[in-house]
Amino acid sequence: MNSARRTLAAGVAGALVLVGCVTPASWAGDDSTPAPAPDAPQATVRVVPGADLHAAAVERLASMSTLEKAASIVMGHIPTTDAAVLSEYMSSTGIGGFILMGANIPATESDLRGITAALTIDPALPPLIAVDQEGGDVSRLPWDRFPSSVTLKDQPAAATRDAFAARAALLQRAGIGVNFGVVADVTPDRSMFIYRRALGTTPASGAERVIAAVDGEGGAAMSTLKHFPGHGAAPGDSHSGIPSTGMSKTQWEAGDGIPFRAGIDAGAPFLMFGHLSYGAVDPAPATLSAEWHRVAREELGFTGVAITDDLGMLQATGLPGYQDPVANAVAAVAAGNDMVLGIVFTTADSAPRTAEGIAAAVDGGMLPQGRLDEAAVRVMTARLDLAAQGRGLVPCADCAPVG
Repeated sequence: MNSARRTLAAGVAGALVLVGCVTPASWAGDDSTPAPAPDAPQATVRVVPGADLHAAAVERLASMSTLEKAASIVMGHIPTTDAAVLSEYMSSTGIGGFILMGANIPATESDLRGITAALTIDPALPPLIAVDQEGGDVSRLPWDRFPSSVTLKDQPAAATRDAFAARAALLQRAGIGVNFGVVADVTPDRSMFIYRRALGTTPASGAERVIAAVDGEGGAAMSTLKHFPGHGAAPGDSHSGIPSTGMSKTQWEAGDGIPFRAGIDAGAPFLMFGHLSYGAVDPAPATLSAEWHRVAREELGFTGVAITDDLGMLQATGLPGYQDPVANAVAAVAAGNDMVLGIVFTTADSAPRTAEGIAAAVDGGMLPQGRLDEAAVRVMTARLDLAAQGRGLVPCADCAPVG
């Protein structure tokens, strides 16, 4: 059974009873943070069985306004390590997630725990705190010294599993729930932008290592496959343009689509859509393509959270049709994304403006209420899943792991 479905749709959750505080378990092979002292106070966390996560999400959303729902599907960012500023940002905007970039990472792992604690206003409904922790070329945590795709693509898949298990443990210990870290793109061409970051050079090798990465991250971090439907077939850098390919749907199914299907079957709960144009399928970037979202849902069986790549990248292309960030966000949700991510060009006001724009689109009939509700339920379910597993609880350096 698809474990994304098992965890996000059929998991059992209920009220959280929190006593003291808890830190996620450390990876046994890493000593960058001292183990808790033997006499450290033991934290107790109990999850009381109740309605399944999906039903609990629906119930919570029933009392929320359209604007609150819209805010809940926004993943924002502001560049600071000031805990008070971050806490105010999250509490005032009501957004459902935050992505940590380099400007949010303090000097020590202990200080990072303080950052994620500040972002977590309600431990019973934690935000989706995410990070791009691929390792190697894309690594936000300087203390992550584990192997990356640069070498893993040439090693047995077991090495990928071990590296991502260790990497996910770092995230869990720091209070980070989501890793935008599994690059399911495929290319054998060393000159391609995505080559060093891709886990495989062929569809088969990519699929094998994607499965290993998802398995390795396991319950320690929510895995994200990127950049759907595949950056390897589309030359160029999607940070400054819209890479395109004439690859047919049939060719994609037999090639670049294979690692994504494998990762979805392995249970990855997040799928990041890239600003990539497969002209033979849909000339629009996949981020804004209802057809590619249909493929992911209906043909690949994905049931988790679909999230955009940074929508600021669309603006960075300079193309006139993508210069309105709010319009981009509305179009992304309409296409099928459950969460919109904004980094480049954003300010503290960007997330609220995005939420207001999405809500206005619903109220004005440009975006179906049902589409917003569907997205909000998926995001809420993921957040409740974090809470149910104790991974949204405020971390602390001297508490013992539970479970």
